[in-house]
Amino acid sequence: MLRLTGLSAATKIALARTPRAAAAPVLRAHAGAAMRLVSTLTAQQRESLLEPLLSADAAWRLVDGRDAITKDFQFADFAAAFGFMTRVAILADKMDHHPEWFNVYNRVQITLSTHDCSGLSTRDVTLAKAIDEAASSAGLIWA
Repeated sequence: MLRLTGLSAATKIALARTPRAAAAPVLRAHAGAAMRLVSTLTAQQRESLLEPLLSADAAWRLVDGRDAITKDFQFADFAAAFGFMTRVAILADKMDHHPEWFNVYNRVQITLSTHDCSGLSTRDVTLAKAIDEAASSAGLIWA
C-alpha cells in the first residue's frame, strides 16, 4: 500500500476523487523510492515462472488477445466459493495486487494481469500460486 506522506489533506482528497490514470504521475512524484516500478515478465521469466502455471496440473491458461492468465474454479457450494474469494481478497489486499474475477454460485473465474505494466508480471505469478494454495483448502471440486 502506498503511503501518502507529505501531502496536504486537500491534495489527498483531490487524488481520491481523481481517476487512477490521471493521479498516477502525482503519486509517483511523491512516492519516491517507496514506489516500486513493475515490468512485464521477460522471456526467461515466462519460461521459468509462467510455464509451470500453464501446465495441465496447474490449469492456468493464457487469455486470448491480452497478456493475462485465467483459471476457473468450482467449489461444493456458494459458501465455499465465497469463502475462497474472501481468502483471496485478503491475500490480494496484502500484496496490493487485485484480481479480476467473476462468480456465479459455486464457480469462480479469476484473471490476472498487472495494470501498471499492461501485462503479466511477477506479481501475477506470485498471486496465482497463492490462489492455488487457497483453493486447495477451500473445498475445491475442480479447477
